[in-house]
Amino acid sequence: MSRDADAPAPRGIDPRGPRFVAGITALLLLIDVFLGLTGLSTAYTASGWAVATASLAERALDPAFLLLLAIALLFLWGVLSPRTAPWAALFRTFVAPRLAAPTELEDPRPPRFAQGVGLFVAAIGLVLQLFGVPWALTIAAAMAFVAAFLNAAFGLCLGCQLYLLLQRVGVVGRARPASV
Repeated sequence: MSRDADAPAPRGIDPRGPRFVAGITALLLLIDVFLGLTGLSTAYTASGWAVATASLAERALDPAFLLLLAIALLFLWGVLSPRTAPWAALFRTFVAPRLAAPTELEDPRPPRFAQGVGLFVAAIGLVLQLFGVPWALTIAAAMAFVAAFLNAAFGLCLGCQLYLLLQRVGVVGRARPASV
């Protein structure tokens, strides 16, 4: 039996997976920003902001609200079970087999935390939309879009950076032992 067969499997995730997920998420968020800019959230009528005068049902049935709700549920799925989340499964099933093995793996905790940050931002926009706050949903979707786009296009994960900052100050996770 070879030594490699006895070695434990490397821990970590393919860093291209979160970037793939961020690309799809960025596209969905860009559509949501467009829907928000052309919909109830930003409409101003003679009687004031349309979202402020709309009923709760009208606010909840706004296409931008429904799409951001779906995106928030995908963020939640990514936090609770990242391995079974749809975009991760899509990457693992159809994209990863066509790529060379990754040269290095990354810690799965920062991307998972980033999904939680995306969920938080989306939830704020959804709640504020339900309370009738103009522009809130569109701004939340735009903020999440910027973060997802930076990750997809440049590999800069803002949520991951926040995780690492919070880890340094001892708020989340355990600091890894120093290399000797």
